[in-house]
Amino acid sequence: MPASAPLPGDDPSVRVHTPFEDAQALFTGTLFVSLALILYGQVGLLTGGTAGAAFVLHYATGMPLGRVFFLINLPFYWFAWRRMGRAFTLKTFVAITLLSAFAEWSPELFAIERLHPAYAAVLGGLLLGSGCLFLARHHASLGGATVVSLYLQARHGWRAGKVQMAMDGAILGLSLFVLPPDRVAYSVLGALAMNGFIAINHRPGRYAVL
Repeated sequence: MPASAPLPGDDPSVRVHTPFEDAQALFTGTLFVSLALILYGQVGLLTGGTAGAAFVLHYATGMPLGRVFFLINLPFYWFAWRRMGRAFTLKTFVAITLLSAFAEWSPELFAIERLHPAYAAVLGGLLLGSGCLFLARHHASLGGATVVSLYLQARHGWRAGKVQMAMDGAILGLSLFVLPPDRVAYSVLGALAMNGFIAINHRPGRYAVL
């Protein structure tokens, strides 16, 4: 193949999403993540990143999870605007607002009678991973640690899943002050499921969005 010939998948039109495609990805991604948060809240688990920090504050103070999550992400918008651009920041704001609303309202729409924490951890981790991947492929995130990990991947080639895993470890360490050890262990299982999914499926060059 001549050096000047485009490689398969290099056509820019393939990577340009329509507003409708962006909207459905933001809605679906945040809905998946909100379901994971509901599963975790049902059995007393937590995840990493800003959602995990929101869980820690939620468990420690009793404040509503959705509101805490929305407020805790406010400082990161400036960083996202400066480092990732206006479109990324606006989509991220929409995603965080949707997730905060879903976290507040979804528990009123359905109830789970029985749920084992190990099952909740794995299913929730996969839902989190797939939801975040939907958002990343449409140039959005759920703020905080995800903004930082995606920026480091775009700027330095660091794998987003590995960066996110390191940040999640710090959040899970803090959770030992508010959760029993067995719930922290199940939360670690969920974090491994989530970040393993992202590390395998969100590789630079596979799907260029940033």
